[in-house]
Amino acid sequence: MSNMHREHPFTVSGLIRLPAALPALLRATLALHAALALTFLLQPRAWGWLLAVLAANHAVLTLAGLWPRSTWLGENWTALPAGCAARREIALTIDDGPDPEVTPAVLDLLDRHQVKATFFCIGEKARRYPDLCRDIVARGHAVENHSERHRHNFSLLGPRGTMRELQAAQDSLVAVTGRRPKFFRAPAGLRNPFLGPALARQGLRLAAWTRRGFDTRTGDAGVISRRLQPALRPGAILLLHDGNCARTAAGVPVILAVLPGLLQQAAAAGLRFVTLTQALQTSAFPEQP
Repeated sequence: MSNMHREHPFTVSGLIRLPAALPALLRATLALHAALALTFLLQPRAWGWLLAVLAANHAVLTLAGLWPRSTWLGENWTALPAGCAARREIALTIDDGPDPEVTPAVLDLLDRHQVKATFFCIGEKARRYPDLCRDIVARGHAVENHSERHRHNFSLLGPRGTMRELQAAQDSLVAVTGRRPKFFRAPAGLRNPFLGPALARQGLRLAAWTRRGFDTRTGDAGVISRRLQPALRPGAILLLHDGNCARTAAGVPVILAVLPGLLQQAAAAGLRFVTLTQALQTSAFPEQP
């Protein structure tokens, strides 16, 4: 391996190392920073105006990171590829597990409906409950990267902190399942411009969702079902939680109350559930660098 590859993944000889295909917003940001620096050298008295422009630019970057379904900071799966939609395929994604109480019941329910799902697992939970994580894979579902610790300040991490979270989760999930995740979902979907280069380095694709049920906030299965119902269409990516899920008034994990009806409605609409990995394999996408 060359010396370049042994250096920090975000730097080459002290300079920022950028992905080959930089999103338009980030290209514009770099060009703007260069122009502002040059202007300051030529007109230092304009520092106040230059600072205001810089602050506005950073506000736009922050807003892009706070919008989970945004593609301004790079590729982001908010729906399945067109080919999947043409085949009337849909994806169910389940976050924040594995959970020893909830996940086994979810797996049994999915088995009864013959549905395959994508579980975005937290690395440290996978190491805590390895047999449960392996059972997810054994039943034909996909396990993907949801960070190592699910830190609520994930979107505030710098380049090194972002890379550590992704790498640690990849290592944990590979050690437990023997399979390397191909997708990443940021905690709460929030991110910053440092995530794109880290994803490229790990060979990961960012995945958000078409619609989510907000099932960590409410235990009302009817409300959650009504939120998800508009997304019961070809190509949609649905989001529910087995970890950190709310409870119904009867104390039942709300995902278990929502899934039966949701899966029945999808079947009645002629929709077929696929994992994100299956969607990737049946679509024409270049390999991540």
